[in-house]
Amino acid sequence: MAPSMQRYAFLGWLVPVFLALSTMTRIALGVSLGNAMPGPGGWLEALAVGVGYDLVTAAYVALPYVLWLTLFPMRWRTNRTFATLGLAVRWLTLAGLVFVALAEWLFWQEFGSRFNFIAVDYLVYTHEVIGNIRESYPVGPLLAGVGALAALGVWATRRLRLGVLSDRSRLGVVAGFSVVTLASCATLSGDSKDLSANHYVNELSGNGIYSFFAAYRNNELDYARFYRTLPAEAAMRRLRALVATPEASFVSSNPYDLTRRIRHTGPEKHLNVVLISVESLSSDFMGVFGNKQGLTPNLDHMAQDGLFFSRMYATGTRTVRGLEALSLAAPPTPGQSIVRRPGNEGLFTMATVFNERGYESRYLYGGYGYFDNMNAYFSANGYTVKDRLAIDSKDIHAENVWGVADEDLFTLGLREFDSIHQSGKPFFAHLMTTSNHRPFTFPTGRVNRPQGDRDAAVAYTDWAIGDFVRRARSHPWFADTVFVIVADHQASSAGKTDLPVNRYHIPLIVWSPGNVAPARVDRLMSQIDVAPTLFGLLNFSYTSRFIGQDVFARAPEQDRAFISTYQALGLLRPDRLAILEPKGHSAVQAVINLDTGEVRNAPSAGDEALLEDAIAYYQGASQAFRQGLMKAPGR
Repeated sequence: MAPSMQRYAFLGWLVPVFLALSTMTRIALGVSLGNAMPGPGGWLEALAVGVGYDLVTAAYVALPYVLWLTLFPMRWRTNRTFATLGLAVRWLTLAGLVFVALAEWLFWQEFGSRFNFIAVDYLVYTHEVIGNIRESYPVGPLLAGVGALAALGVWATRRLRLGVLSDRSRLGVVAGFSVVTLASCATLSGDSKDLSANHYVNELSGNGIYSFFAAYRNNELDYARFYRTLPAEAAMRRLRALVATPEASFVSSNPYDLTRRIRHTGPEKHLNVVLISVESLSSDFMGVFGNKQGLTPNLDHMAQDGLFFSRMYATGTRTVRGLEALSLAAPPTPGQSIVRRPGNEGLFTMATVFNERGYESRYLYGGYGYFDNMNAYFSANGYTVKDRLAIDSKDIHAENVWGVADEDLFTLGLREFDSIHQSGKPFFAHLMTTSNHRPFTFPTGRVNRPQGDRDAAVAYTDWAIGDFVRRARSHPWFADTVFVIVADHQASSAGKTDLPVNRYHIPLIVWSPGNVAPARVDRLMSQIDVAPTLFGLLNFSYTSRFIGQDVFARAPEQDRAFISTYQALGLLRPDRLAILEPKGHSAVQAVINLDTGEVRNAPSAGDEALLEDAIAYYQGASQAFRQGLMKAPGR
């Protein structure tokens, strides 16, 4: 029988093509890093470890074909139709692999990693994701290019049939591929590749397809199962000590109960509060942090004329993490954000405190709030939600797949605030912007910068916030309103380390002429501290279940922030960083410089107290949520 008619000839083509394409993808991603990629040693490790992951992934990819080839009757293979079908299968297979490589390239440029849980999450929200791709990239030409490259590849490899397996060993072939896949499931994980101190080397050592399915399996992580722990009661006792501040007293001696009474002297200030969480507003976009491009004149002015917190850090790398931290004042739990978890109803949130004082609380979003479970989460936790459906088309100046332009979201806000003010009630509103998100489109004529450019989108968002404040000045509630501006996360979280500290640095501005005196605060703090600090500024006395603290009530030596990916959990002190990673044994410390973002390994002796603080915070937050201790009192 001719070699082309042999049963497993297709595998002799598929496996080497898969390995070659995976290697080329790895090299292209590494080259795109420029100087961020280490020297020959880093390249050698990435390529050597990468071949192992590629081989395992090739076995996964090939297994369905193995089963098909084993069961397909050989007598049909002499048919000309079968030969045509074989070419079509090769083209479709190679087109799929080239498409994945292209998707990896685009994902790498955005997130600095192979496919991870973000890619998994995006499959749930196909409308937004596909729309974002269509608005950001020339989809037609890209797909045509994928098809053409696949056709060229099939032609160039038409005679390739490396190591064709014998037709007589069908059972052995099926068993061999099955054993490889099952054995890799039992012995290999997504983080087995992480042998380097350099994040990029570890990412390049993996395989995108393998990483995708590994992220799918680990999208929900049980802290107690995967991370280093303390005895449950010891963790909660330590956490109680960490959250204690002079103005707070615990309501009980129960070590599991974080409930505290916060007391301030003097009358409360029942001012309106407008919290704007700005999409992807990195600190390095702003002039007050040294940017010379003039992208944020309005925000820079508000920083100088308001209360400016210069060392604020985002808890995570996605909007849903920022929303979690701001509303719950709790550290991130591994895996999914609480915003998207079951059992997240009736929690103690910012709105809980405001609503107890007769406020009307709103969550306003310019997109469709089913994305990331926003509508369900906020409406179940004390907020009235208004999203894209509440905005009349005549009020929209521009929109993309993520939502309306920021100025149109602010118009919705002005309408809501007027209505609440006329009812005689104060209001609290959390507005989530979207314009500073790819595809970076906005109304024309607002800023003298090109559409589709991130810097232009930052400049537009700044313009929209300035325009919002200018319009708000003419409304009767303006003089009694506090504006809080904070980023949901940074524009990019990629770096040489798993948790590049400078990539989590974001601005926080509290601005209210006549109510909040201008000052610069250089205290290290986290998004989870925004709510307690704001309530302290308003002089609120309340019962709290927050893990966050009022930065002005906390001793400077207690300053800390939380930074994380969906797996790596970091506790940041002014000069040190503790990182907890899955499998319990991964607790890494580093000495850091907040001014430069420099990270270096700590002395081998480490800092056990810092590690135990990190464990107490993250284990305690996970326990509190699972045991219902984040619920609002009486829920």
